[in-house]
This record gives sequence, structure tokens and C-alpha cells, in this order.
Amino acid sequence: MNIEKIGEFPSEVIDVLKLDIPKGTAIYIGDSNIEHMRSTHPRDFGKYYSRLSRILSEPDYVGINSKDKSIEIIKVFSKYIKVAVRISNDGDYYVRSLYEVGKSRIENSLKNGQLKHLTKQ
Repeated sequence: MNIEKIGEFPSEVIDVLKLDIPKGTAIYIGDSNIEHMRSTHPRDFGKYYSRLSRILSEPDYVGINSKDKSIEIIKVFSKYIKVAVRISNDGDYYVRSLYEVGKSRIENSLKNGQLKHLTKQ
């Protein structure tokens, strides 16, 4: 399986989410992750995969998914694009999903505290 580093967690994300990881912790992507994204959300994959590194490095919103404990990273283009990052059994972080989410989901997640808005520095 081909695995590559696609980005790293920005310091602000680590701080806001109180993640117990060192600054600059790598985020990886493997063939199976790419295939999962391509097959489950083909339109979003085609439109936003080339921007994945930017989404990871310059998020507008972040949170922890209460259901599966994945890290949600959201970037606003003309739409809200969510990237889910999960920790593997070996302790490495992998991009798992990439897809568009609705504005109402963002608003609800902000209200209930699941998502945090990052300030621009």
C-alpha cells in the first residue's frame, strides 16, 4: 500500500482541540483512504481532492466527532468542505473522508460546541 504525508496539524488546531500531540504531527493518506473517498463521495472528491493539503493547513472550523472521535477539519470555499482525520492503531493520523456539508450542520455544530471557529491570524 502506498502511503504519503499529505499535511500536518497546525498549532492552532492542536491548541483549540486540546490534542495531546506534538506540534507538526503528520497527517497521512493511503491508497485505501483515497479509494474510500473516491467511491463514497465521487463528485466532492473530484472537485476538492486537489485542495486537500490546503484544507488541512488552513481550516476555518475544527472539532471532534462525538460518534467516532475523528477530527473534523472544515474549510469554506463556496461550500463547506469537511475532512475527517482518524487515528490508526499504530498512532498515526490518516485522512478518511472528504465531502461537502451543509451550512445548517455547521451552524448546529457550532451551537452545540462540537465545532470551533478558528480565528485568522
